[in-house]
Amino acid sequence: MTDNYSDIINLPYRKSEKHPAMTLHDRAAQFAPFAALTGYGEAIDETARLTDKKLSLSEDQTRELNEKMKWLEENLGSRPMVTVYFFVPDSKKPGGSYMTVHGNVRRIDYIERKLIFTDDYKINIDDIYTIF
Repeated sequence: MTDNYSDIINLPYRKSEKHPAMTLHDRAAQFAPFAALTGYGEAIDETARLTDKKLSLSEDQTRELNEKMKWLEENLGSRPMVTVYFFVPDSKKPGGSYMTVHGNVRRIDYIERKLIFTDDYKINIDDIYTIF
């Protein structure tokens, strides 16, 4: 097999006088992997991410939540400390997740339907599952 190249195998290497030598970094870049499907990996990750469905309240749970909201309204002057378990809708796909927030309630905005804490954190009243 080396017979085919026997005439040139031992010749010295000639550097080009017209083109400068390529850096090792540039040479390595020629062999770097190419991502033909840009964003495909992120799309797969997003599809695999799980979301929860929003739970429906029973009549008893709704009644209990209304009683707690009424108690909160009556005690807003003392900035009551509560723990709220609520649903947060996902911005990218159907469903969402549940969060728990612990803090002092400053006011209840019935027009925008928000529960507002002293640190200005706001929770949509319609997304509240329970208040402790």
